[in-house]
Amino acid sequence: MHTSSVSAGRPKVSVVIPVYNTEAYLPACIDSLLGQTLADCEFIFVNDGSRDGCAEVLERYRVRDQRISVIHQANSGVSAARNAGLAAARGEFVGFVDADDWAAPELFGTLYAAAADCDIVYSGYMRSAGGQMAVIHGPFLTGVRMDHAYLREWVLPVFVESDSCNSVCNKLYRKEIIDANGLSFPQSVALGEDGLFNMRFLCYARGGICLDYAGYYYRETEGSATRRAESVDYFARSLEVYQSRLPDEVTAALDKEKLEPLKLNKFVRSAISIIHSYYSASTPFSFSQKYRYVRALLGQWLLREALERYKQLNEDRMGRYERVLIRLMLLRSPLGLYCVTAYSNARNKG
Repeated sequence: MHTSSVSAGRPKVSVVIPVYNTEAYLPACIDSLLGQTLADCEFIFVNDGSRDGCAEVLERYRVRDQRISVIHQANSGVSAARNAGLAAARGEFVGFVDADDWAAPELFGTLYAAAADCDIVYSGYMRSAGGQMAVIHGPFLTGVRMDHAYLREWVLPVFVESDSCNSVCNKLYRKEIIDANGLSFPQSVALGEDGLFNMRFLCYARGGICLDYAGYYYRETEGSATRRAESVDYFARSLEVYQSRLPDEVTAALDKEKLEPLKLNKFVRSAISIIHSYYSASTPFSFSQKYRYVRALLGQWLLREALERYKQLNEDRMGRYERVLIRLMLLRSPLGLYCVTAYSNARNKG
């Protein structure tokens, strides 16, 4: 590993950017960061063993702007790359950007301005897919400071129950909290490392705020979701998450009676999402492959046990469509699920 460093003095924000084989998008990402209205930033790029021209792009930019530092390391995964960036970060706050995304000029200035008496700042983000942009917001109060008790009681459970707010790329974190509590990204988990980092941080944060603002642009690269479906068994990963123990801070903050239903809801809803994904027209499998995968998924005894419990816990809150899905899953009907999800997808496209 070798590093090129920025000049001395503590910046307001350190931005950590893991980089792996994103040469086509990297210049746009770097340009968006160098154009930030908050000039007092450092940008720490961690080249995680890229096999394309990322290293050359990074070094070319590094010599042009002293705020850029570059860490080159052997390929170790996104968590290890972010941890290397965290270890090098000197800022009052830390933010994260993925190398195929980009930031509005005012992003870090807006987040930093809101962070005066907060340890964590949330914002929405813009999602780009198929040429369309959509604003994505989390289910939190906006514009109101949330104290430590509120963060633990109301915000933390959202991260336990759902992956929807996991990303670290639309947030700002006070570095002092990270350092004082030895927080890092877990390198031994297959899924949800962002969520685990957020959960642990929330257990220590003294205050936070969610902004009615979206200045982070997430790029869904063409075909990436379908390529991942070929190489990653997402149900096996969600099953692993369901069976794994949450960090000690989280289990201490939430009693077991509250924690178990949250994990259960996440597991069942992940299974539903995976079935939708596999049965989508863009997934590169034959119908027989999709059918066999979903049939095997429905045969998992832990899922069947979870479905029964989920039905009991959420009977009064489920809509008609969800009721049908749960019933078909309990009946182990891959064909029925295919028909229902195809109808739903056709309606949503229409």
